Amino acid sequence: MTANVAVEPTPEIPLWNDRALPVTTRVDALIDAMTLQEKTAQLYGVWVGASDEGGEVAPHQHDMEEAVDLGALLPSGLGQLTRPFGTVPVDPAVGALSLARTQARIAAANRFGIPAVAHDECLAGFAAWGATAYPVPLSWGAAFDPDAVRRMAAAIGRDMRSVGVHQGLAPVLDVVRDARWGRVEETIGEDPYLVGTIGTAYVQGLQSAGIVATLKHFAGYSASRAGRNLAPAPMGTRERADVLLPPFEMAVREGGPHSVMHAYTDTDGIPAAADGQLLTGLLRDTWGFEGTVVADYFGIAFLKTLHGVAADWADAAGTALAAGVDVELPNVKTFGAPLVQAVTEGRVPEELIDRALRHVLLQKAMLGLLDPDWSAVPAALDGADLDDPEALRGRIDLDPPGNRRLAREIAEKAVVLLTNDGTLPLVRPRRIALLGPNATEPTAVLGCYSFPQHIGVRHPGTPLGIELPTLRDTLAAEFPDAEITVARGTGIDDGDLLGIREAAQAASEADIAVVALGDRAGLFGQGTSGEGCDAETLVLPGAQQQLLDTLLDTGTPVITVLLAGRPYALGRAADESAAIVQSFFPGEEGTHAIAGVLSGRVNPSGRLPVSVPRSPGSQPATYLGARLAHASAVSNIDPTPAFAFGHGLSYTRFDWTDLTVAAQEAPTDGEFTLAFTVRNTGERPGAEVVQLYLHDPVASVVQPVQRLVGYTRLDLEPGEARRVRVTVPADLACFTGRDGRRVVEPGELEVRLAASSADPRLTARVTLTGTERHVDHTRRLHATFEQDAG
Repeated sequence: MTANVAVEPTPEIPLWNDRALPVTTRVDALIDAMTLQEKTAQLYGVWVGASDEGGEVAPHQHDMEEAVDLGALLPSGLGQLTRPFGTVPVDPAVGALSLARTQARIAAANRFGIPAVAHDECLAGFAAWGATAYPVPLSWGAAFDPDAVRRMAAAIGRDMRSVGVHQGLAPVLDVVRDARWGRVEETIGEDPYLVGTIGTAYVQGLQSAGIVATLKHFAGYSASRAGRNLAPAPMGTRERADVLLPPFEMAVREGGPHSVMHAYTDTDGIPAAADGQLLTGLLRDTWGFEGTVVADYFGIAFLKTLHGVAADWADAAGTALAAGVDVELPNVKTFGAPLVQAVTEGRVPEELIDRALRHVLLQKAMLGLLDPDWSAVPAALDGADLDDPEALRGRIDLDPPGNRRLAREIAEKAVVLLTNDGTLPLVRPRRIALLGPNATEPTAVLGCYSFPQHIGVRHPGTPLGIELPTLRDTLAAEFPDAEITVARGTGIDDGDLLGIREAAQAASEADIAVVALGDRAGLFGQGTSGEGCDAETLVLPGAQQQLLDTLLDTGTPVITVLLAGRPYALGRAADESAAIVQSFFPGEEGTHAIAGVLSGRVNPSGRLPVSVPRSPGSQPATYLGARLAHASAVSNIDPTPAFAFGHGLSYTRFDWTDLTVAAQEAPTDGEFTLAFTVRNTGERPGAEVVQLYLHDPVASVVQPVQRLVGYTRLDLEPGEARRVRVTVPADLACFTGRDGRRVVEPGELEVRLAASSADPRLTARVTLTGTERHVDHTRRLHATFEQDAG
């Protein structure tokens, strides 16, 4: 934003349009000139859908809201347009024209010529018809590669900005606490450091393209009881402070996001939308956040209807404003007439509206929406004939080859090889039985916030808009000389047993059986994974486990391939499969990545961002458990996973040797430096993911047995070695102490250099000396890794 320096206004230009003035001066002048109705109009959105004929957008009629009269609202202005591309299928160029015409109308209708901020979903790519469907966030976590995610987010942002969108509702920074939760696919994993680093990279990439990133859901949404969507979240203060908040803190500090979305949940009886200590005290006053806080859809109204902490709409609006919510989404409900009346009656101070309005207008100024030369026409339509919508069709490609290459890169890095008895990679198989419900399903690679699964399913006559090769297609291309027999066996969740015998017969007659299992993404019970698609247990949906067990009985080697949104317990297959390939909704290039792993064209390097359970009923359980959360002699339930967080195999071998520690002791404000060598001792190029864990044997409050505090990827040629030097600040050992402050305590620590949370390769025992030290949000957040030739 512009520095606050004294500059003379330009004659005959309204102060708020004068770019020569400090931005705060412009915004203050605009606020002073506005009526109460004009102020509140900037604080809400209207849910619309772009027109596929190029006309103005049409308000979306949602079953949770009354119809909106756009014409009646616009003379006062409008804060946001909700999901113009992510509501109905529309050609991108025609949709951009529709949005541009609407923005021109909005600007012309209000006294100040202010357009709206247009926002859309971008969880796994721009949620627009024809846009690239990238792997879901759980795959980003599996890739352990922030740089690739940063590049992906930049590509998503460029596509969104090119058609006139300003804000993206991503990334999700919720940390998985219970894998039964349907929105696990939207998360990055079960570790806060992994979530924070990958999520921060996404923010940096998206905003580098001029798109406002929105952190969500702030905070604690994923800690819902029993993994149910929008259920109570019975987390303690330390779980919130040490597990759920750190990813947001890191993203705010290092990513500079311009928006945050509050969560639906409540913490100890205080809904997030009404939590001033969270939204103002912590987020703004402590962390220094300067952007907008937007409501999760209908979240302000939920203060009345679901939480019961507001008596009416005006009370809900005033409560949210006081807590620090700036913008009501997706539609005007409480921030419109009820809020105006409440201010007029003295129930809500106008100062609260001015505070929120300042945040909104500062953001609009940053986006150029207050500039005198602002144009409604987006870059992708420059030079186009805007009077001929039909001629625009096909002009904008939101899925160009560069996007697809990036989608494939991340998909390949995210495939996790869980087990392998030597069967993989396949060498010129003659007969392949390709079995299971995801063998020939194009959308098996997509998450619930992809356009085809989120919107397209409601428009069955509309083409998908992108190419989605099935696993059958890509296996045929990968193994052109093989005879491939296909049998569905059973559906995802229909429980059908009639096709299992046919699948078993096909397996018996083949050299290898590849069984493609997993999920169908959907919303609110229409899928087995996704928002509102929670699971009672982590048994594979439907009759898939019966199919898998029957195939194992055939004696043919079985390669289990999972295209899923969460981890599942696999029963005896965890030990008896010839190999298990885990993929988390890998996007439009995902089946190419899987086929490449099966053939060996791709050497798998993905690592689990969530533990894979051995027992389907052992949830909630993550690797971050304290000692009492692990197996013991006093309970008959063993939560030990079949495959631990961070686990993943390769087609090559890596040796870790020669650990040295510069000093065994360091003060509580110091650091440790370790060095070690990693060598590729196999015959293939490959990537090793070095993971750094801390174990604190004795602490003043109960701690997880270990926690991830750093990682790095090493790409090594056969025989190549790297000497890795890692510096570990004492700050990484901090936790929330008994008095509620973060503390670094003196004492012994174990620094574990590991291939997974269950596979430490090298361990250094070090000691922090001196007195305990309190740290705050300015503490060091990262270990540093440096590589030299070994």
